[in-house]
Amino acid sequence: MTKTASTVGGAVLGAAAVGAVVGVVGPAFTVAGPRAGASSGTATQQFLSARPEAAAPAHAGLTLGAGVALAASGLVAASAVRRSRRAGAGAASAPAVVPVGLGCSVSAPAEQYFRDQLVACRAQLSEAGAPSVEETDQHMQELQAHAKQVLAGAAAALVFSSSMEAAVAYPIYAQQNYANPRALNGKIACANCHLAGKEIDVRMPHDVLADTIFKAQIDVPCKYEKRRQLIADGSKAALNIGAIAIMPEGWKLAPKDRLPKVLKKQMKGLSWSPYSKEYPNIVVAGPVPGSIYERMVLPILAPDPNTQKDANFGKLTMYFGGNRGRGQVYPEGNQSNNNQFFAKKDGKISAIDGLKVTIEGTDGSTVTQEVLAGGQIVVEVGEQVVKDDPLTTNPNVGGFGQAEKEMMLQDMNRVWAYCALATSIFVAQLTFVLKKKQFEKVQLAEGF
Repeated sequence: MTKTASTVGGAVLGAAAVGAVVGVVGPAFTVAGPRAGASSGTATQQFLSARPEAAAPAHAGLTLGAGVALAASGLVAASAVRRSRRAGAGAASAPAVVPVGLGCSVSAPAEQYFRDQLVACRAQLSEAGAPSVEETDQHMQELQAHAKQVLAGAAAALVFSSSMEAAVAYPIYAQQNYANPRALNGKIACANCHLAGKEIDVRMPHDVLADTIFKAQIDVPCKYEKRRQLIADGSKAALNIGAIAIMPEGWKLAPKDRLPKVLKKQMKGLSWSPYSKEYPNIVVAGPVPGSIYERMVLPILAPDPNTQKDANFGKLTMYFGGNRGRGQVYPEGNQSNNNQFFAKKDGKISAIDGLKVTIEGTDGSTVTQEVLAGGQIVVEVGEQVVKDDPLTTNPNVGGFGQAEKEMMLQDMNRVWAYCALATSIFVAQLTFVLKKKQFEKVQLAEGF
């Protein structure tokens, strides 16, 4: 009974899809009746034939693509019916199925497969120049991909617009433009956009054991409660900060399920993420409010060289970077408004129109510079300037800093070996001293 019901339901669904195709896609098609002269006892197959244009219904304005999509669903339903019938070939014969049509009537004997009607529909659609089911599927996939891109763009725009209230530092810029953020000369990619230098302080243990979790503390000092920095529209907002940690291969961010409660509390909800899939040993954080996360805590999981081939015991070096505020250069190479602007040539200030400063050179030529919103113009009309003289104040209050720390991944076997060596040396020295004392007593007793 279950198979029979499933077969009947699938057949009805397929017939419904066929009817929808004919009713929506084929307003210019109708069902042709039996040929004249056919025997009444013979089951006659009905096919679609063209309908005169004058007889087209009012809903003929529906799109062809929607109908073809319904035809595809009908084909899928018919295939399911055929498979279910093949599976139950040895069972009792299936009951008669009455086809259901939407928009037109499609009648066929119960013993005929609905595939014939679908093939006929597809042939008629092909003659009318309609796209095939495969082309429709490809088109639908393209539409889905486009919809995903639009959704992702909208989400990114929402995040960007919601974070415009604060001056921000985006590690995503480095992730998009640099496969490895640390150059061969040791420079971290963040320094290419954040030109001002500000020191950071990193504290971490000197020795750790394999497969243990420890914390690295990155201090990004600044007077966050008092200092405010420019954003893109020229207004001022609170400083945000970001950080990056470059660890040796095999080292990675500690998993959340292994973090102690004390360490979780110290992190204050700070979220670290891997730089990329290729470099899980490089992690980034930010932008986050500097007033809350001036001290950033990074939980690190030390590798176990006994189980990981890419890790080794011994002394290793870790590299850290910390930034506060916006940069001076965008990834495309153009300047941001978080800059101090300078005169491009010698001459006299001939005009100041809003953010445009015109300099008249000694040779009579003029050059107009546009200073972006933010810094205050410090020159006046008629003032003589020399090339590279400042035209505005410097609005930047942030900067980027780097630090290096050495770490010893200690092997417990080495620790036990050292303890054994130290103990043996101590025992040997103690035995030697005691023997010497005994020898001296013997000499005194014998009168030497």
